[in-house]
Amino acid sequence: MITIDREGANAHIEREKLLDRVMGPARFGKSSEILRRNRRPADGLAFVAFEDTHMIGTVRLWNISAGNAGDALLLGPLAVDKIYSGSGVGAGLIYAALNAAQASGHRSVLLVGDPQYYARFGFHAEPASNLLMPGDFDRHRFQAIQLGNEDVLSGSTGVLRATGAMIH
Repeated sequence: MITIDREGANAHIEREKLLDRVMGPARFGKSSEILRRNRRPADGLAFVAFEDTHMIGTVRLWNISAGNAGDALLLGPLAVDKIYSGSGVGAGLIYAALNAAQASGHRSVLLVGDPQYYARFGFHAEPASNLLMPGDFDRHRFQAIQLGNEDVLSGSTGVLRATGAMIH
């Protein structure tokens, strides 16, 4: 049976092994990693999927400042074991993260990812069109979703900056 829940305090070792299997070392060179490096994920906004006791998926949200739009979240990385590709595990993780973010009062989430995949969750490029990631990034993959009814990103400018708690 597959379950999705908040990431536990001791899940980081198994999570890193999963990310190594799914994404390899290239994940450390991504622009999003600049914002995550030496930071803790946003409180209560890290999720994992298990089949029985085996971790098969992960996603985290990170505290950032989205230029002059202020506080926002960055989603990523989303990783699901390849044998579960197309099973709905990734979608379940995304929905869990977005629902928890909205329930916690967050107003927007940004990411760099496949536009076709993330469109079904409501992500699109327009809200992020005048914002920049630190480092190199693919503009057409830079997207955002606004949570709730308030339009907080339209017209915003500037470079995303990490604001989350540091790892000690």
